[in-house]
Amino acid sequence: MSTTRWQRFQTWAARDNIEDYSLRYAPKSFRRWSPMACSVAALGGIAYLADYSIGASIAVTHGAASAVIAILVAAVTIFLTGIPIAYYAAKYNLDMDLLTRGAGFGYFGSTLTSLIYASFCFIFFALEGSIMAQAMKLAFHIPLPLGYVIGSLVIIPLVLYGMSALAKFQVWTQPLWLILFAAPLVTIAVGDPSGFDGFLSWAGDGGTARVTAIGVGAGAGVALSLIAQIGEQVDYLRFMPEKSETPAWRWWSAVLAAGPGWVILGAAKQLCGAFLAFYVAGEVGFARATEPIEQFLGSYGALIHNHAFALTIATIMVLLSQIKINVTNAYSGSLSWSNFFSRVLHVHPGRVVWLALHIAIALALMLGNMFTVLNTILGFYSNVAIAWIGAIVADLVINKGILKISPSFIEFKRAYLYPVNPVGFGSMLAGSGLSIVAYFGVFGSFLQAWSPYLALAVAVVLTPLIALATGGKYYLARPNPLREEIEKEPLWAGQTLLDVVDGKRYELPDMVHDCPFHGGPVSSLSCTLTKGCAEQCQSPSYADGVGTTDLDLTPVRASS
Repeated sequence: MSTTRWQRFQTWAARDNIEDYSLRYAPKSFRRWSPMACSVAALGGIAYLADYSIGASIAVTHGAASAVIAILVAAVTIFLTGIPIAYYAAKYNLDMDLLTRGAGFGYFGSTLTSLIYASFCFIFFALEGSIMAQAMKLAFHIPLPLGYVIGSLVIIPLVLYGMSALAKFQVWTQPLWLILFAAPLVTIAVGDPSGFDGFLSWAGDGGTARVTAIGVGAGAGVALSLIAQIGEQVDYLRFMPEKSETPAWRWWSAVLAAGPGWVILGAAKQLCGAFLAFYVAGEVGFARATEPIEQFLGSYGALIHNHAFALTIATIMVLLSQIKINVTNAYSGSLSWSNFFSRVLHVHPGRVVWLALHIAIALALMLGNMFTVLNTILGFYSNVAIAWIGAIVADLVINKGILKISPSFIEFKRAYLYPVNPVGFGSMLAGSGLSIVAYFGVFGSFLQAWSPYLALAVAVVLTPLIALATGGKYYLARPNPLREEIEKEPLWAGQTLLDVVDGKRYELPDMVHDCPFHGGPVSSLSCTLTKGCAEQCQSPSYADGVGTTDLDLTPVRASS
């Protein structure tokens, strides 16, 4: 790429009010939000209604009793796996892709996981957009295809300015959403209290009234497709203030609430969806009972006997909820696509370009009527997603925390990483491969139903085994003295160095301390977008320490 063209891409990608550090560490100077503000903004995206559809779909397919157990089993799994991911992302101020790089996958090894995460975002964007279009069709008689387009386009201006705009939007709309969230169960409790009778013995459409291992496993597999939601929570948590400068109880409360804590509300919505499907199925049929707009309309009708008024409230609930979550789906998807294409093409025309691509893919899924095959899509996806999450968690908890074979910090910069680390990447491939085979029934009906947990088990077991077998060799291509110094004194993270390529100053965690390709310190962005830069940094002579031992950190400590 020519210097002029490279500099143009570099300039576009450096527009931080729009880019939101899509390829980089979130610097201390930009993180102006309190722990509470980050937490509220992160939880604002949990307004989505796919949980209602998922809970309803599980109950309709397997019966209410199995659905309740399946939802709770999946929720416990998601909560426990979310804790270490939320902690490390908030501590090191990195998004899910950068975290994956340093947690056993390597620079190009995490490319595949970028696609996994991007697919999570556009699958659920399409699902939420379908629910929004269903509401517009019922309330305004707008054809579904046109509703898909409207629901997609309205998201773009809200996502354009990143965290700065999203935080305000989520906070302002949260009180109204909480009221509408509680309203369906309240209206049934007041207007039709006997409507709760018989829920746990409901067999659904072809299910059974009793709890079955197959029903619980298959239902948990569908619910586990949401395990990658922790990545969207992390996209907010990376803007948390410095851990060392925040009261411990405030920092930890925000991390736990906004990180793994999302699944508490998520599981509650799935249980509500299962119940509301039971409540309205007799009136609208099994197929339409999985649609949130029908669920809300039926529940509000228990107390509000004016159909038009009940429909208005139900429509407001659906539209508000779907906009709140799809701004997050679109934002997170744009970050993931940015990371993927920057590695493959060494260019970054701006997050907004990938935002448009993301919405276009989601719109194609909606027009393909993906809502009708919801269980199949989510059940298959969960096998891959949980293997990825399992490998990350095993690396963070076992390899870093227990075995100490993985570096104590998260290294995300291309110049210090091997292209592929077999620890996480190999574990994920093995786990997802075996579980997909099981998902298609090769190992029998039991493992077919529980295939996501096979993926989790294989990934968690293989991650430390591969790390021990390789001696941790593939975590770092060469030492990073800047990161090592910051680990000793966290306050130095806010100090800056000059990037010799673009002439701007970047905070130390974002810097490659001595790039042989450019002849001095460069930012992670410059390193990412320069083809050949990392290859020289990772050459045998340089990786052995040449160019690292004479680094003088004294002026760095004094700079600002």
